[in-house]
Amino acid sequence: MSKVKLKKRQVRKMKLLKMCFLLSALVSSPVFAVAEFQAHPAAIAQADAAQDEGLRFSCTPQRIARIETGMDAYLSSLDITADLFIKKVDKQKGALVYTLNTPASDTNTLNLKDRAELQIQDDIVTLPGGRGRLKTIHTVSKKEIVLAMLQHGRLTNFKGEACAIGALKDHVAIRQNTVAWAEHLTWVWPDGERAEWNKKYWKRGTPRPGVSMHAALNDVFMNQQKYAIGCYTATKLVVVQGVLDYYRRIKKSPAQLRLVENRLLHDKDPLVGIEPARMWDFEKDFDPQDKDQPGKLLKIKYNVRPMNFVPGDWAYFVNTDPVSYEKTGYEGSNAIYLGRNKFDDYYDDNNHSYSYYQKLDEVYQWRNGVFSRSRDYAKIKPLTAQDVARLSKRPADGGLLKSIRVSPYFFAYEELPVLLDQ
Repeated sequence: MSKVKLKKRQVRKMKLLKMCFLLSALVSSPVFAVAEFQAHPAAIAQADAAQDEGLRFSCTPQRIARIETGMDAYLSSLDITADLFIKKVDKQKGALVYTLNTPASDTNTLNLKDRAELQIQDDIVTLPGGRGRLKTIHTVSKKEIVLAMLQHGRLTNFKGEACAIGALKDHVAIRQNTVAWAEHLTWVWPDGERAEWNKKYWKRGTPRPGVSMHAALNDVFMNQQKYAIGCYTATKLVVVQGVLDYYRRIKKSPAQLRLVENRLLHDKDPLVGIEPARMWDFEKDFDPQDKDQPGKLLKIKYNVRPMNFVPGDWAYFVNTDPVSYEKTGYEGSNAIYLGRNKFDDYYDDNNHSYSYYQKLDEVYQWRNGVFSRSRDYAKIKPLTAQDVARLSKRPADGGLLKSIRVSPYFFAYEELPVLLDQ
């Protein structure tokens, strides 16, 4: 962690301690009536939310009552029975929290499908398959996505205008659609060479004049062998396709589609800056002037526990070896979590997906000169269980995995941050 970030965290901690002290004094002092203590609902809600894990709705008591009814129906439709979660309702404070019925120390979402009591199975969805045809694929279930959101290890807070069942349903559906598009990819790995794009639709990562966003994106997925792209670009393409395709083809919402397209085309370079710039503040060449540039489509969740991923998350594994880090394309690995203990395999090197262990091992073995699992097999040094536990931590603690997860905004339900002019 940088000194600047550490200082900011210390300042935030001092502010929180001061707030807790003041609230404690208000409660214990006979001078202040209960009404005076209740005059700070925002501070109380913020302090409460900091302690919650899972999924939280934060809004007026009247809306909470309606959301509770809608949420019970939504969970039931996904076959998530009441014994699987703990519900905490505080209508006076305007809070409704759902947490998976697991021990507080259990933050692992990788093995959810292996837990018999959860009864998780894949969903079957359709995707455009080219020439006007549709193809049917198995992908992560909405049930698993929601259960992962309920698990200990992080909090997803739907607050303000996003305090709505519709916001949750859209968010879950976007995550599932993102995963679906990442299930069967066979792009070409450029291995340090220049990226290649189908010139009929693209000019160096930007759709050609007169070519619509959806047409250009669809070609990337329909004619994959015409594209040689690195994992950073590949991740962005999957995320953008997951969001745009949802509003265009599945929800069929022209207004929300325009909202997303306008943000992508803000600087006429749709694949640039879809994530917040500060996602890369740990890199040596990071420009501090970019730190306040928000993502066009994505926001960051900080301090997520190890082994905690929600399907559709964008995670980053850092190559902490100073030697192999200098090799172009091996600085780290951008990865989308597909649920079911699977991460993307953009180049079909490992039968379309990597397990968590395989992804961690892939990045770690670069320091041993393993850049091809078949060619460099003799150089592989197997990881022990202790190695996996250590490497699952943040780079600052000796691991490879950043404790951030990047995911889409609650489009049309929350006020999106204003994009800054470059």
